[in-house]
Amino acid sequence: QVQLVESGGGSVQAGGSLRLSCVASGYTGSRYCMGWFRQPPGKEREAVATFYTGGGRTLYADSVKGRFTISRDNAKNTLYLQMNSLKPEDTAIYYCAAAGGSICYLQAYFYNYWGQGTQVTVSS
Repeated sequence: QVQLVESGGGSVQAGGSLRLSCVASGYTGSRYCMGWFRQPPGKEREAVATFYTGGGRTLYADSVKGRFTISRDNAKNTLYLQMNSLKPEDTAIYYCAAAGGSICYLQAYFYNYWGQGTQVTVSS
């Protein structure tokens, strides 16, 4: 059974930084897609970034390009999201997700495994 456990959320002032972590367990195979998504208050879930474990290929939503970096530590089976220059509009519950395949999409429906989420709050 695949399990994804996020951590690292919290409260920060605008312009600050946070690093989210997602520990994955139970996934069969070494090549699959992982992603970070977020759901702002009162809004739908949206993509943040994706990472292909088979080669490190990444994809970012336009709203976070140049500010966020997705990466993975293969030895620890841990996915990271380094968030810099945070803005109040980055406030959301952040979710880690995983799916099979070699082409990773920025659409939530592509992912069939999800973590429980971690809250990120950015104050102005």
